[in-house]
Amino acid sequence: MFLPDNWPSYYSRAQGTDVWDLDGNRYVDMSYNGVGACILGHAEPDVNAAVHEAVDAGSMATLNCPQEVELAELLCELHPWADMVRYTRSGGEAMSVAVRIARAASGRDKVAFCGYHGWHDWYLAANLSGDGELKDYLLPGLSPNGVPKGLRGTALPFHYNRLEELQDIILAHPDEVGVIVMEPLRSEEPVPGFLEGVRRLADEAGAVLVIDEITMGFRLTQGGAHLMYDLEPDIAVFGKAMSNGFPMAAVIGRKTVMQAAQSTFISSTYWTDRIGPAAATASIEKIRREDVPAHLKAIGAMVKGGWQDAAQAAKLDIHVSGVPALAHFEFQDAGRQAVRTLYTQMMLERGYLATGSFYATFAHRDSHVEKFLDNVGEVFHRLSRAIDADEIEALLQGPVAHTGFQRLA
Repeated sequence: MFLPDNWPSYYSRAQGTDVWDLDGNRYVDMSYNGVGACILGHAEPDVNAAVHEAVDAGSMATLNCPQEVELAELLCELHPWADMVRYTRSGGEAMSVAVRIARAASGRDKVAFCGYHGWHDWYLAANLSGDGELKDYLLPGLSPNGVPKGLRGTALPFHYNRLEELQDIILAHPDEVGVIVMEPLRSEEPVPGFLEGVRRLADEAGAVLVIDEITMGFRLTQGGAHLMYDLEPDIAVFGKAMSNGFPMAAVIGRKTVMQAAQSTFISSTYWTDRIGPAAATASIEKIRREDVPAHLKAIGAMVKGGWQDAAQAAKLDIHVSGVPALAHFEFQDAGRQAVRTLYTQMMLERGYLATGSFYATFAHRDSHVEKFLDNVGEVFHRLSRAIDADEIEALLQGPVAHTGFQRLA
């Protein structure tokens, strides 16, 4: 996806902002930082200390660990609308649990959704009606092969900020839509009235409103991003940043909805391990103590502004988007995918893992960004000259990176 044949696939160790490959080459991660999981930086000492203590005390037993209660109380304190918590160990799994509970609570099968929500059957069922149903989301081209054909028509997509599309879905399927799933935001802010309208339509339809906070949670505020908009869902789902690289996810919700879990079967051996709750509690406490979202906003804003300034100086046309904590840019020139691939190649040569996205972490400091942007400026000027000379692909040391989601051959 980034630099075919040349991107380092495996790492030997990671610390703070730095990642070492198997040959001992050190890179500063100015890209995804553990697919967005390492919000505090790689191998964060406070979180690792809590995990070491959990391991030494025994990570699993016939009894439950008290850390799961401590974490549940912390999550409900941060989200006063929520009463109960269920745990899993991955985000996609947690979303599947949330949809199961929501369907059990509403007694209906159909799910209206917008955004990207993982790989499970309930979501990929949207593409049973045609591969284009998910084309506007994070990973286009997802194949529903293996998803039961009987699920066709159970997952119905609508676009963010287009309330009329959700309304049309509900009108077209009266008394059938039992779940509405959405991210609080991703690349754009909600327009006035949109989130309020979603909440109203869910209430009118008798549907359970599920907010997917797996990507946004703890980046914009000390909890879910929905708190910024005074939105009270029925269920919210967390993963990624809540445990800084250790497997952990949580489904929180209102008691009236969450109790529906008792009328279905949801279970896993490792949902009661001690490591996940210990890592999550330590991570969230540090996020609160250090006001990590404020730091991510400042660092991300520096990067976004730096990209824009560097492009202007080099006379490159780019489009910058996303919230500061999850910033993105795209080249607008013809052959932009080849240009992006060459950008990644040139930045890798300079010791950076760099793509068209930057997931800010607490480990990133102004000095990291300043040095990174100095290199971006130099690379952007080289790209500009290569575009003018029509030599972008000639400078590539491998194939052009593909778009969308494709398996390696």
